[in-house]
Amino acid sequence: MTMNADVPLYIGGSWRRTAETLPIINPATEEIIGTVAVAGPQDLEDALAAAADGFRSWSRTSPWKRSEIILKACALMRERSEDIARSITVENGKSLSEARLEVIRGCEFFEWDAGECVRLYGRVIPSEPGIRYTVVHEPIGPVAAFSPWNFPMSQPARKIAGAIASGCSVIMKASEETPSGVMHIAKAFEDAGLPAGVLNLVFGIPAQISEFLIPRHEIRMIAFTGSTAVGKHLTEIAARHMKPALMELGGHAPVIVCDDTDPVAAGILCASRKYRNSGQVCTSPTRFFVHESIYERFTQAFVEKAQSIKVGDGLDPATQMGPVANGRRIEALQALVDDGRARGARILCGGHRLERRGYFFAPTAIAELPDDARAMREEPFGPLALINPVRSIDEALEKANSLPFGLAAYGFTRSAANVDRIVTCLEAGNVSINTLEASRAETPFGGVKESGLGREGGSEGILHYMIVKNISHLIE
Repeated sequence: MTMNADVPLYIGGSWRRTAETLPIINPATEEIIGTVAVAGPQDLEDALAAAADGFRSWSRTSPWKRSEIILKACALMRERSEDIARSITVENGKSLSEARLEVIRGCEFFEWDAGECVRLYGRVIPSEPGIRYTVVHEPIGPVAAFSPWNFPMSQPARKIAGAIASGCSVIMKASEETPSGVMHIAKAFEDAGLPAGVLNLVFGIPAQISEFLIPRHEIRMIAFTGSTAVGKHLTEIAARHMKPALMELGGHAPVIVCDDTDPVAAGILCASRKYRNSGQVCTSPTRFFVHESIYERFTQAFVEKAQSIKVGDGLDPATQMGPVANGRRIEALQALVDDGRARGARILCGGHRLERRGYFFAPTAIAELPDDARAMREEPFGPLALINPVRSIDEALEKANSLPFGLAAYGFTRSAANVDRIVTCLEAGNVSINTLEASRAETPFGGVKESGLGREGGSEGILHYMIVKNISHLIE
């Protein structure tokens, strides 16, 4: 099976091509490099039937056997990691080194949940003699899962891992713009002996697929990663049919840099992390609130690092930042920059599309934006950093919490008192101190406010794919 050529559907254990396709475009060259199959109504009907059949058998498969198959598939993915990484780079644009790390990260999600599924313990509740109360966890049923284009392998991996490890089947609708990463996952599970119907893969028009799948009685749960606007819409559909929804939605991560921080070290670290995946990360550090006493030194270090970043085709070993994913991102980023400039903000570096073929936008930093600037209120989802001075930690916390988002937030300080204030007061599901790492396989990940519902990862994540059954047994 060739990658970045013609990506088929995977339904009921078989690969399926369709008459209707969509183009796959390399964002570094703007060239069409392949096509992806578009699922029609009959394909979706077949996927629903396959997922129902797959669930009946897989839910009765022992956790040890489920774990064995997941780990076997994961081993195959690690063996094929270079091919997977290259397919991610040419479809998404990120550097090959970042794509390799994404494959490793995706495998870690599978490995963690493979271990967790054999530890889904129930409990016995103390009772009177002659009666016994027990609580068990059971898989909820077939899952409709939706993942975005920014992490084409690790995002679907996180949802597939939770669903399959728990004993559920899954219909995975991944991004039609970056389909090869999840195709590699399906191929690995096919080769590892996963029963037909447990994992089904469809592509197509997002609204048509979600509105077809979510109301159907076969689907028992929704798992989605994407924008807050789309997440709200899908949650509304799920609510009308009384189906639980796991939502990992947008963010606009604040970074509080206190006056006791080394401004140069912090500036270099923040710039290095900000432009990872061209800033197209839901946890990307974006709104920097820096104490005025170290503001100039932090900003200088940040900008110098940003200007040193090598931008280019992700397949070039020298590239540190690739293009953004598509032309839509270029237009959105330029609009935010232009709005900031019109409101009196300083453009410290970048602020424009690079004059070359491909969707390349310069690493950009803007200073002294007013609070009502669009970029301060809307997630840029690109290589755009916003740096403002603050007079105190109280002012920084107020500005950090001023938006309806709460996915990730960061703080830099050497003070235990400041740490306590930051971790207690920041309204976010993930708070990191002196590091910009927000999520690992073994830790729960998710947002508060309009950044989502539920958690993925950690011991908490797999429980979203389970129901709790209470059993009362009168002993006669």
